[in-house]
Amino acid sequence: MKAYLNPGSARKEVMVRDRIIYSHVTDLEGRPLDLDLSILMPNDNSLTKAVPAADAHAPKPALVWIPGNGWNKRDTNLMLGEMVEFARAGYVVASIQYRSSEEGHFPAQLQDVKTAIRFLRAHADLYEIDPERIGVFGRSAGGHLAAFAAMNLDGFDGEEWSGYSSRVQACIDLFGPVDMQGTMDREIPRLSDPNFRWHRLEDTHGGKLLGGDPATMYERARESSPIHYINPGMCPIQILHGDSDPVVPVEVSSEPFYQKLVEAGREDQTEFYIVRHGGHGSQEFFQDSVKQVMIAFLDRYLK
Repeated sequence: MKAYLNPGSARKEVMVRDRIIYSHVTDLEGRPLDLDLSILMPNDNSLTKAVPAADAHAPKPALVWIPGNGWNKRDTNLMLGEMVEFARAGYVVASIQYRSSEEGHFPAQLQDVKTAIRFLRAHADLYEIDPERIGVFGRSAGGHLAAFAAMNLDGFDGEEWSGYSSRVQACIDLFGPVDMQGTMDREIPRLSDPNFRWHRLEDTHGGKLLGGDPATMYERARESSPIHYINPGMCPIQILHGDSDPVVPVEVSSEPFYQKLVEAGREDQTEFYIVRHGGHGSQEFFQDSVKQVMIAFLDRYLK
C-alpha cells in the first residue's frame, strides 16, 4: 500500500534535556551532593523547516515541578510523562530533585527549590525561558514546598545563583500537607496503635523532615507550615485536593489553608478545587479535564 498523510504541524514536539546539575550541596553527614533537574521544552523542530516559525525560540513561561513521596524520594523523572501536556501548552517544565529528609532537614528542601528557580533565571536564554514568568507546582510533599515557594519569602535562599530572584508568579498545590501541626495532630493519637505505620513522631514523614529534638518537633512544625506565612507578596495559588484522601485529609490541610487565604483577602487570587473520589495522588488528578483546569489557571497568570 502507498498513500499520503497530511497531518499538518500544529502540535509542537516536546524535547527532553535530562540530568542537568543545578546545585552542589552537602547531606546531613557533610558529604557532597549534586542536585539535578530535567527539562521539557516545547519545540517546533525548526531546524528541519525551510522557514522556521517566527517565535520558534521566543522566551516561554516556565514551570518548576516538585515531586512528592513524603520528602524522602529523589526520583526527578517519576512524573515526567504527566508533564507533557504542560509543555505542549507552551511551558518549559523543569522537574527537580531536592534533598530528601534523609539528606537534609527543613528548610534545606525549600532552599533547593529556590535555588532551582534562580538557576532557571540564570540560564533563561539557554532554555528559552522568560525570567519574569515562572510558576511552581507539586504533589503531596511537593505541594507543601510549592505552597511555601509561593509565599515569596526572604530568608530561605542559599548562596548559589544569588544574583537572581527566587520569586514566583503562580503556584499549584496538589494535596500538599501545608499545615504540619494539623497533620501531627492527626498522627500523634495513633502512635500508640500497634496497627499504625509509625510509633514515634520522629519516624513520621514530617518528623523525619524536621529532625532534631523530638520534644520540640511539634512546636517547630509550625515553622515549616506554609499556612502560617500567608502575606501580601505571595503569588496567586490554585489548590486541588481529593475528597477521599486517606493520607492528608482535605479538612486537615487544604480546607483551612483556603479559609486563611480568604480571610487574608486573597480569594480573588485563589482557586480551590475538591476532586470527587480523589485519593492521595490518585488517577483523578491527572485526567485531561483536570490538567486543562490547571493550564487555564497558569495561563491567566503566566501568559
